[in-house]
Amino acid sequence: MERVRARDPVAFEHMYDAYHRLVFGIALRMLTDTTTAEDLTQSVFLKIWTSPDSFRDGNFNAWLSRVTRNRALDVLRSRAAHMPVEIPADIPTEGNLDDIVFAKIDSQCVRAALAALPGEQRALIEMGFFGGVTHEEIARRTGVPLGTVKTRIRSGLRRLRADLQSAVSR
Repeated sequence: MERVRARDPVAFEHMYDAYHRLVFGIALRMLTDTTTAEDLTQSVFLKIWTSPDSFRDGNFNAWLSRVTRNRALDVLRSRAAHMPVEIPADIPTEGNLDDIVFAKIDSQCVRAALAALPGEQRALIEMGFFGGVTHEEIARRTGVPLGTVKTRIRSGLRRLRADLQSAVSR
């Protein structure tokens, strides 16, 4: 690491050759995707090259493994935060009232009920439920305070539920 800190590219190549399998192996085991594991491996070694002082002292293998694990966890968290929410095609008819109501309506009713919502409610519901965006992220993207985002979504969902229940009753 002393030679890497001194910006010796040959030392960095030797380090990469010695440890890239360890980093890639951890990344692949956690991410289960070769391309993402390769990207993460490159990211870890780029971090070492650009910030060699981040390793101070101790067991290099353990430190490198921890850095890799933390980066992989960041990727997994990012994936989870951006996963689109899907509405299942076959909603079960057993269970609570919501399941029964939603099982009896079709997508046209849902679209019509969504379209009837005020724009400020509809846009937030679409971002949250169909875009997979968290309330905090919606607030950040729109500049609307978090409490207001939650209130508008809750109010919109209540109105949506009422509209859909009345559509089923007809």
